[in-house]
Order: sequence, then C-alpha cells, then structure tokens
Amino acid sequence: MSIAGIDPVIHAPLRLQICAILSATDEAEFSVVRVNTGVSESVLSKHVKQLEEAGYVKVRKAARAGRQRTWLALTDKGTRAFSDHMAALTRLAGHARLAAE
Repeated sequence: MSIAGIDPVIHAPLRLQICAILSATDEAEFSVVRVNTGVSESVLSKHVKQLEEAGYVKVRKAARAGRQRTWLALTDKGTRAFSDHMAALTRLAGHARLAAE
C-alpha cells in the first residue's frame, strides 16, 4: 500500500529526528541537534546535507564566543514537507489499526 505524502528524504529515521527537533524551534545549534540525536558530527553532517540539498533545512554559520558555530533551521518548504510526512504517517497508522480490528 502506498500512502501519499511519505517523503523519502525525511523518512530515514535520523532525518525524521532532525526535522522533529527543528520543528519545535526557530533554530537549533548543530551541537544541540547532535546531542539529542546521539550521533557523531560526521553522521549528522551527512544527513543535514541531504535535507539542505532538498531545500528542507537552512544552515547558518556564525562566530559566537570566539568560535565558529553552526545553526540549523527548517525552511518553509521543510516545514510543509515535515507536516505532510507526519500526516501521511498518521494515515498509515490509522490504516494499520483498521486492518488489525
């Protein structure tokens, strides 16, 4: 069964986590997202790059406290895609519940 709205870019578990974290805030520091996902910087960077290439995440670099820091934010397109993806997962869960009854 195919459910409209499942986004293959977002669907990967780590990218889904990244989008969920970013959906709860205007912007999050890369290190905060890394700690909350429990992955290495290189793994997180790879997945952020895929989301950025899809136009879902904006990456901003800025000097703060004498260090270069990286900030991540969902774009408007990313917010819509994440919302659509979550709605599709909800529909899929509803279909599974009905099939089990």
